[in-house]
Amino acid sequence: MEYISETTRFFEATRIWLSEVLSYPLDGKLITGLLLLACCIICVAGYYLSILVLRLVAVVVEKTETDWDDDLITKQLLRSISLLPPALIAEWLFPHCFVNQGAFSASLHLIASFYIIAVTIYAVNTFLDNLLHAFSKRNRFRPFAVKGIFQMVKLIIIGIGVIIGLSLIIGKSPVAILTALGASAAILMLVFKDTIMGLVASVQLTANKMLKKGDWIIVSKHNANGEVIDISLTTVKVRNWDNSVTTIPPYSLVSESFQNYQAMRRSGARRVCRSILIDLKSVRLLDNADLLKLEDSGLVESGYSADTPTSNLKVFRDAMEKWLRKHPKVKTDTYLMVRQLESTPNGLPLEFYFFLKEVRWVEFEHLQSDIFDYLFAAAPAFGLHIFQSPSGSDILALTCNLPINQNSSTSSSISTREP
Repeated sequence: MEYISETTRFFEATRIWLSEVLSYPLDGKLITGLLLLACCIICVAGYYLSILVLRLVAVVVEKTETDWDDDLITKQLLRSISLLPPALIAEWLFPHCFVNQGAFSASLHLIASFYIIAVTIYAVNTFLDNLLHAFSKRNRFRPFAVKGIFQMVKLIIIGIGVIIGLSLIIGKSPVAILTALGASAAILMLVFKDTIMGLVASVQLTANKMLKKGDWIIVSKHNANGEVIDISLTTVKVRNWDNSVTTIPPYSLVSESFQNYQAMRRSGARRVCRSILIDLKSVRLLDNADLLKLEDSGLVESGYSADTPTSNLKVFRDAMEKWLRKHPKVKTDTYLMVRQLESTPNGLPLEFYFFLKEVRWVEFEHLQSDIFDYLFAAAPAFGLHIFQSPSGSDILALTCNLPINQNSSTSSSISTREP
């Protein structure tokens, strides 16, 4: 208090000296203007002095070996901090310069206080942005969807600043304003429903490691099938494989189901589960001659005997399963089988269930196609026919081979049709 009193005496002495030097009718307003100008000059000097100090801090940061200080203490953060010293100087000077001018001093004090609040919020939010950027650059923090949490912290800081600003305007304690807001909590929850639900969902997604940036997800309800490019407080953005972007509320991912293929990518194995339809009319038992022919072709190994009834379908299943186990791109330490499914009017489904070592989409599709090209081509060597519905050319070939019925005009017209 002694230091503040001496400062006040100094400015009062300065005012008295100026009033004695300036003996004009408007000397009071002129003296006030000169004191205000002096305060502004001191504030500007403090601003440039803070810039000089912060530039020295930036030089020290650039010379350090760690990268954290480079990411956190950026030029934008230093620029926002440099705006704070002038406001603090003004807040300290105004009460001493304008002691006997209550309304004018109160107005200056209110303006300086608002400026301090705004600059503080700006500096803190800038630091949070830098911290989020630093997290996103480091691999060990990428699995955590922290962007929504940072956004919520920024909203809380802005809310605190607004409450303090309102308390300065109405002259009430911030606690009283918080008490009044608590009474209207139901209305606030209704207004900020999406924000609150987004925050809770973001925390759940992060804590349970359900989703992170870069994951490949499928959300059928929202027609999303692609890679997650952004996770914020209120939205999850998915870039689909057709380069469109789907926006999904985070709480939809928590309350509903979705598929995440990231585990498949980490495992290094991608499943193949496809069936081919075998014409049941082509399934038959093999004799010794058939078995020797297949062994000579190298498609099957020896060990089969005609004494034990063996069908061409069983030999085909065994041969294809052994071929898959020897394939360099097929994982053999996971499930691998060739099995029959329930027969259908379109034939007997023969399912091939195995995992490939290739998880990249384009390469996986090419490899899967190469494998099934071989399976389709190898089936006829076992006497098996792949079922497919008759096409137009098949029907046309059948109609051309029908006998001509002289008593039927329809048959005559079909039989005489040009192929």
